[in-house]
Amino acid sequence: MCCLSCGFIGLGLIGGSIARALKENIPQIRIIAYDISAETLRLALHEGIVDSAAPAIDESFSDCDYIFLCAPVKRNDANLAAVKKVMKPDCLLTDVGSVKSGIHEAVHQAGLDECFIGGHPMAGNERVGFVNSKASLLENAFYILTPTSSVSQRQLEAYRSLVLKMRAIPLILDYRKHDYVTAAVSHLPHIIASALVNLVHDRDSEDGIMKMVAAGGFKDITRIASSQAVMWQQICLSNTSNISMLLDDYIKALTAFKEDLDAKKETALYDRFEDARLYRDSFINASSGPIKRSYSISVEIADKSGALAHIVSLLAGRGLSIKNIGITHNRESDDGVLKIEFYEERSMTEAAGLLKEKGYIVFLLLL
Repeated sequence: MCCLSCGFIGLGLIGGSIARALKENIPQIRIIAYDISAETLRLALHEGIVDSAAPAIDESFSDCDYIFLCAPVKRNDANLAAVKKVMKPDCLLTDVGSVKSGIHEAVHQAGLDECFIGGHPMAGNERVGFVNSKASLLENAFYILTPTSSVSQRQLEAYRSLVLKMRAIPLILDYRKHDYVTAAVSHLPHIIASALVNLVHDRDSEDGIMKMVAAGGFKDITRIASSQAVMWQQICLSNTSNISMLLDDYIKALTAFKEDLDAKKETALYDRFEDARLYRDSFINASSGPIKRSYSISVEIADKSGALAHIVSLLAGRGLSIKNIGITHNRESDDGVLKIEFYEERSMTEAAGLLKEKGYIVFLLLL
């Protein structure tokens, strides 16, 4: 794909990560960007991610083969009007929003159906801004494409090929189905996480004992509550009907769970937990899914100088590659728990055996 030209309107976490992925995997690509932050553009130019910074949505974008709308959703109408004036006839227009109905309606009103394919990279984290963007954010993540009915198959296949070059997994959906699906697996979980955090906040004692001991499952399930409030406010206001309908179903499920709990129905409670466990495990076992099996161990270590280096040295001496490593201090003692993740089960098992031989307390975390 020689001399491909891509324009970015907005260069935050997602836009920046897409630009980095394109730059990393298509060496001859040319990237033009506009962002309201001069510092963002300066940094992108300095790092070589952007070849040209535009002062506005102007003729700088007239040679672009693709234009990515990555600014906040509330700016889409104004940005679409500006882009329409400068984009060339065969340019493909796309976006990165997590709700698709609004942008599809706006595109239709602007008369741009024949050149628009909605895009939603199912990736991200709690951090925001170009400074936190990275090409690897898109690797093995689903990248949903929502073409209009007027887009040609050739345009769709070309964009799908571009997504593959980003090392993401393209998935083509109708935009209405996209909004229903993401309401269940993305939007509703943020509401649940935020509600749980607020519950602990409201029910905690004056000495904050709940907050102090919160770890493990609470930390995992509420991690996404640290996301940007304004973004999730806008998502809720943009996908209200789908989220509300699924939230109603979730409340009914919680009510049924509570009734079994109050009645101490042993079999019913067991079945609920077991059904959830089996279905959740099926996500991990699915070869095409983004949730991959994790091969990790936890190792109890003394909180003293050289403890971590000793373990890493032992594993390196055996030729075992570490995928990820981190220390968690969440126990009553002053010691820590070292979590080490490996690329494969064989390495995990061998590492556990080696460390046990050296006197460490080790637990397998095969999830």
